[in-house]
Amino acid sequence: MDNSQNERKTMIHVSINGREYEVPAGSTMVQAMWYTGHEVIHGIGCLGGVCGACATVYRIKGDFRLRNALACQTLVQEGMSFSMLDSYPIQRAHYDVATLSDPKEELFTFYPESATCRNCNACTEVCPQGIDVRDSVWRANFGDFKAVADLTMSCVMCGLCVSRCIAEMAPHEIALYARRAYGAKELPFPANLRARLDEIKGGTFSREMDRLLSLSPDELKKECEVKS
Repeated sequence: MDNSQNERKTMIHVSINGREYEVPAGSTMVQAMWYTGHEVIHGIGCLGGVCGACATVYRIKGDFRLRNALACQTLVQEGMSFSMLDSYPIQRAHYDVATLSDPKEELFTFYPESATCRNCNACTEVCPQGIDVRDSVWRANFGDFKAVADLTMSCVMCGLCVSRCIAEMAPHEIALYARRAYGAKELPFPANLRARLDEIKGGTFSREMDRLLSLSPDELKKECEVKS
């Protein structure tokens, strides 16, 4: 069997943005878009922008349900139809975490809509990371920022939760505020990190840093080689 016959056997049919294509089986959605000539660069966080920028909606042949995914990590399937989404407009609050005096109350100053959650759970169902988004919003409203940080640690800010929220809020931004506030105001500063910062300020590593800065690119490469 020649290579052309083998290639035909490994091609599958998909629909991208409403048009039909044949793409190699085993491709991710992003790779399928590249293969079919779509210039997808700015929407891919690993190439430029931010992680989570490749939010995508899709349907599988024979299944009526509308599903959601990150295009960089989802493989195409025979008969799949998908479209990558642009970012959803949001009202992003501007605040200085260091100047917050009562972060739990100020949440409602910066994101008053967080109190309007309808408890519908649509945000959780749409999350490609499997985060309990609804629970994170409720915990933020009750000031349990540590729980919010734990629940949303894997959030990549794709914004798909915004697309389904019937209260028209931005749950991922609320979670980001809670994580920042928790880190700045509640989480104890790690003792080992404080000790290392003090060493740096005291000049413990100054001589070694000066030596590294004096090396040529080739010398730096040798310096970074793993020694057996």
